[in-house]
Amino acid sequence: MSSPTIPVSNPQTQSPVATPAFRAFLSRISTSIRQGFSQRRAWSELIDRNYLARPDSLSEAATRIRKNLSYFKVNYITLLALILAFSLLSHPLSLIVLLSLLASWIFLYLFRPSDQPLVILGRSFSERETLGILVVSTTVVIFLTSVGSLLISASMVGFALVCAHGAFRVPEDLFLDDQEPASAGLLSFLGAPASSAAVAARV
Repeated sequence: MSSPTIPVSNPQTQSPVATPAFRAFLSRISTSIRQGFSQRRAWSELIDRNYLARPDSLSEAATRIRKNLSYFKVNYITLLALILAFSLLSHPLSLIVLLSLLASWIFLYLFRPSDQPLVILGRSFSERETLGILVVSTTVVIFLTSVGSLLISASMVGFALVCAHGAFRVPEDLFLDDQEPASAGLLSFLGAPASSAAVAARV
């Protein structure tokens, strides 16, 4: 009489998408974006022609840019993101390459479980080798393809528009909350979770 078969379970390693760290990262991004957009100023206020005037000097233009950057920072970030998105959507191949590169960093390095080695064509790669491959791939994509020039040109157009608006927008009617933490907003998920910040109000 044969002995009963004992069931053996082989636990599967969680995929990077299912890891708690990745879910926490997505949650932090979502929270940061919502918090950042809560500080967005009205677009009608941004383009109000009643407050547009040519600066009398370069120092006045620099002062205006500094004040307007503090007040309209979320609007400016949104404008830059829209310009980058439009540029990438106009070049689908560059968009696919950039998304593939970003996905490689996320799933092959940042959120890959430590007990799951990277195996390509039957060869296992260490953490250092994986990082080296990703760094080389990023360098090639950014500096040796059209992706880098596209991102640089779109960023330059966006920064030029932001600086032009900041220089011509008269900031005398703006109230700047100097106590607002610099880490709060759309990019706070890159560091520690941002604390709740009060939205600046008009006088």
